[in-house]
Amino acid sequence: MVKKNVIITGATGMVGGYALDNCLSSDDVEKVTAIVRRPTGKEHHKLIEVIHEDFTDYSSIADHLRDQDVALFCIGVYTGTVPDDEFERITVDYTVEFVKALLENSGPVSFCFLSGAGADRKEKSRMIFARSKGRAENFLLRQDLKSLHIFRPGYIYPVEKRKEPNLTYRITRALWPVIKRVSPSMGVNSNDLGSVIADIGLHGGNKETYENRDILEHVKRMRAL
Repeated sequence: MVKKNVIITGATGMVGGYALDNCLSSDDVEKVTAIVRRPTGKEHHKLIEVIHEDFTDYSSIADHLRDQDVALFCIGVYTGTVPDDEFERITVDYTVEFVKALLENSGPVSFCFLSGAGADRKEKSRMIFARSKGRAENFLLRQDLKSLHIFRPGYIYPVEKRKEPNLTYRITRALWPVIKRVSPSMGVNSNDLGSVIADIGLHGGNKETYENRDILEHVKRMRAL
């Protein structure tokens, strides 16, 4: 099997970090290029770490976007932690400019996009999260990609300790053991989500859009192997 080159954004995040780890440990991967604002803190012979500030302009690092086979786009921001226009810029503009630069330098690639439950492709929702994620998804659906897989998790449970972004997340994390028993399809662990994104990016999947229940089903299939 020909080994693949993977490019990943959001590799310092709670989901992207696990996707990165899975790619680095995979025998199917030749190299992983991580486009990050700050170092990942990881050292590996497959890892090429590119520190980059402006996620709307890739002209200065175009060489790193060449000869890529798989892209894992795991950049995200929590609703309410930034103004709406900034949320839109991070969610939509970052996606648009990255894909444009990647297609220009690598041509069609297998693309995995971390979206979220409730993304509104009609772009009419009053919620900035749903509207922006839907707009980003619509852009991706119009592109000439080799394959596209969109992931819409519900609540993402951070398996490692962290400072929660707001009170809602603090409460949800505290109640997650109970919520998971009552309604297990409402969310997914961060490490499982990262593993699924990496696995489908590398080996393909049977869906274009993976809702939370689909992600959990894929976790079960991976564990059964």
